Amino acid sequence: MTDITDLRRMAHDAFLAGVAAADPNAAVQKALRDMPDLMKDAERVYLLSVGKAALGMAEAALSLVGQGTFTRAIAVTNYENERALDGVEVYAAAHPVPDEEGARAAAAVEAMLAKTGPGDLVFCCISGGSSALLPAPVDDLDLEDKIAVNAILLSSGLEIQEMNLVRQSLSRLKGGGILRQAAPARVVSFILSDVLGDDLRAIGSGPSVGPVGPISQARALMQSRGLWAALPGRVQKALQRPDEPISTEPIEAYLVGSNALSLAAMAKIASASISRPDLIGDVQVAAERVVGEAMVAGPAARLAFGGETTVTLKGSGRGGRNQELALRVARAAERAGLTGPWCFLSGGTDGRDGPTDAAGGIVDHTTLQRLQARGIDTEKLLANNDSYAILDAAGDLLMTGATGTNVADLQLFLRGR
Repeated sequence: MTDITDLRRMAHDAFLAGVAAADPNAAVQKALRDMPDLMKDAERVYLLSVGKAALGMAEAALSLVGQGTFTRAIAVTNYENERALDGVEVYAAAHPVPDEEGARAAAAVEAMLAKTGPGDLVFCCISGGSSALLPAPVDDLDLEDKIAVNAILLSSGLEIQEMNLVRQSLSRLKGGGILRQAAPARVVSFILSDVLGDDLRAIGSGPSVGPVGPISQARALMQSRGLWAALPGRVQKALQRPDEPISTEPIEAYLVGSNALSLAAMAKIASASISRPDLIGDVQVAAERVVGEAMVAGPAARLAFGGETTVTLKGSGRGGRNQELALRVARAAERAGLTGPWCFLSGGTDGRDGPTDAAGGIVDHTTLQRLQARGIDTEKLLANNDSYAILDAAGDLLMTGATGTNVADLQLFLRGR
C-alpha cells in the first residue's frame, strides 16, 4: 500500500514547483528580451510595479534595463513581501483589506504620474493584490469607505471579476486609472495573472488596462445580489454616478505568467492529469466535484486543478477558501466512501490564504479521524468558517510563507493503491 507520507510529500513538492513556475523575475526578463527596442526614443522612463510580485518584477526590469535608466521608480507590495531594492522607492501596504500605508503609496504613484509628459514611457508591472494595495477612492469617499466595501465584497461569495468591477467603479487608479493619469505618456504593462481566464482588465482591477464594465453594471450587480443596502451611503452615491466614457485607444499590455502555466508545472511533477474546466464557484460544490472525479479516476488517481473558489461567510471564524476547500473535500470523501490512502492539497500561490499565515491546507484519509480523536467538533467550527483552527489542530495547514508571486490557487488530489 502507498505510504501516505510519500503522497503528502509529492503533493507539497508539486505545489512548490507550480509556485516556482510563476517566478515574476524570470517572467519579466523573458518578456523584455523579446522587446529590445522598448525604450527607444523615450525622453524619460518611469518604473511602476504593483502587487504581491512587485519586487520580483521590478528587480527584473532593473537587471535588464539598468538602475540609472529610470527617472523615478516606485514599487508597492504587501507587508509580507517587503524588502529594500536599490534604486526603487518601496512601499508596503495591507492586503486584502486596504490601509493608510496603501493610501500613502497611491498618493506617491499619482504624484509620479502627474510629472510624465508626451515623450515619456511608463514601464508598468502589475500582479495580483494591486487592487487592495493602491486605494485611491473617488469623490468624497475615504479609506474607511473602501475598507467597508472590501469587507462586504470578500464575504459576499462574488467572483473576483465581479468584485473588481465594483472596486474599479470606486477608484481613481483602477480600471485604467494609470493610463488616464499618465496621459499622454506611453504606458507599457507586463502583467502576472492571478485571474482565471487571464482577463487583463480584472487582474489587480486593471489599473493600466481598463474597466471590466461601466459603473451602472457595478450598481446593478450589488442591487441584484442583495448587497446594496449594506453599502455606506457615500458608496451608494458614488455608484450612482453616470457611466464614464471607455477609451478605445490601443493598450500595450502583455501577459507574462498565469495559473495555467503553474498548473502545468505542478501536474508534471506529480504525473497528474489536468482537470478542466477551472475549479471555481461555491467551495462545497467544488469539493464534491474533486471527490467525484477522484472516484471516477479510481485507484492511483492523480488529478491537478487550478482555480479560485468562493466562500460565503456565515460565521466569525478565521480561515480562507483553500483551507475550507481542503476540509470540505475530506468530508465529501468520507461521505462518498472513498478508500485510502489519498491526500488533497489546496493552496494559494502567494503563500497566504485569506487573512491567515497559511497558504492553504493538505488533508488525507486520516484527517477527520485524527480530529475526532482529539475531540474537535469539525462541523461546528466549519459552520463558523473557522477552517484555520481545524487544520491547525490536525497539523494539516499548508505553510510556505510569502512567495513573492500570485497566480491564483492550485489543487492536487493524489490517491494511492
